Amino acid sequence: MSPPLSRIDARIERLHHLYPRLIDLRLERLERLLAALGHPERRLPPCIHVAGTNGKGSVCAFVRAIAEAAGLRVHVYTSPHLVRFNERIRLAGTLVSDDALDAALDEVERVNAAAPITVFEAITAAAFVLFASHPADLAIIEVGLGGAFDATNVIPPPLACAITSISLDHREFLGDSTTIIAREKSGIIKPGTIAITGQQPGEILDVIAGTAAASAVPLAARERDWDVNPTATGFTFRDAAGTLDLPRPALGGAHQLDNAGIAIAALRATSLPIPRSAYATGMRTATWPARMQRLTGTLADILPRGSELWLDGAHNPGGAEAIAAMLAAWDGPTDLIVGMKQAKDCAEFLRIVIPRAASIHAVAEPGQHLALPVEAIIDASGGVALAGPTVAGALETLARAGIPRRVLICGSLYLAGVILARQAEREVEPA
Repeated sequence: MSPPLSRIDARIERLHHLYPRLIDLRLERLERLLAALGHPERRLPPCIHVAGTNGKGSVCAFVRAIAEAAGLRVHVYTSPHLVRFNERIRLAGTLVSDDALDAALDEVERVNAAAPITVFEAITAAAFVLFASHPADLAIIEVGLGGAFDATNVIPPPLACAITSISLDHREFLGDSTTIIAREKSGIIKPGTIAITGQQPGEILDVIAGTAAASAVPLAARERDWDVNPTATGFTFRDAAGTLDLPRPALGGAHQLDNAGIAIAALRATSLPIPRSAYATGMRTATWPARMQRLTGTLADILPRGSELWLDGAHNPGGAEAIAAMLAAWDGPTDLIVGMKQAKDCAEFLRIVIPRAASIHAVAEPGQHLALPVEAIIDASGGVALAGPTVAGALETLARAGIPRRVLICGSLYLAGVILARQAEREVEPA
């Protein structure tokens, strides 16, 4: 039997019935609801708006860590959650409580009066209600899907908008080419803001620059207006204001230098009071679960002593490229355990990572939302992948050789959420 729903999950389940489609990229429904709520989106603290395919959450994590190191009170709205729904909303540095979230969702439901609204639109409205009623110095808002017609794009022009790397994902909603997707994502650029982007192919940068120019918005692009470069102990950030010598980011992977640079460039483009020391502190303290996260505990203990178990939520071709680069940079072989969501480009993901992996084990965990069947992953791999068929089963197979191994679990944020939830359930509070 499934466990009973929490009151938050039960409310979200009820909201699912108010609109027949989970995703419908239009703003009219939310604009109507926000007007009825008294326009909380117009009473937010100064905002930094973040769009892109990969790296949005990491940029939000870096911005938050730097701003909090500077002593600022920071609201954060991100998606999806991994374990608890409350992870999506952070009020002045603290995850929203069940009571506060339930009250905000109750107000949204009451005012909406059963009118058509998607779940994400209702959640976004609740986040804005909470942000408008709790004092803070900064709100970091992550786009849910796309940009121009994403629910979060109802906000007035933010202090800065950041666009991370662009890859093929959600093609059924956003389009079949990276330039079309870039056009949608750069739709968060509005007159009166400042735009920042990281390392982009020329055709993607042209789209973003064109959108910025059409709105008379200055654009700070990597390698043109700012840059980051690795050093023996970390990296340097350089822009027109000078150079920062910074420690290695707490989030692992070479791709995180780009995300860290976007976060720094965004903050330096604003008038927020950020001392130089806060940038170094933020690099050391940034946290973002399931992004090259080292796991310990029950699952890791299945492997022989001296092994490493890692978890990453990468699930699209861009994420696969980041994983492949990480595997190339690591010394020695790495085994991959891959579980993916239905409708993702599994074959392309696997095509990119297979050459760098010592082995591939296909899994579908019990409770993993919309999990792609193990057989489908094996087929997409051209028969290279082996059946896990679960993470524990794959780890037990790898452990039989009796030698230390490095293993990376990847392919789906939903899979990552199941793994982290299982870890949390088995943790014992210290006495």
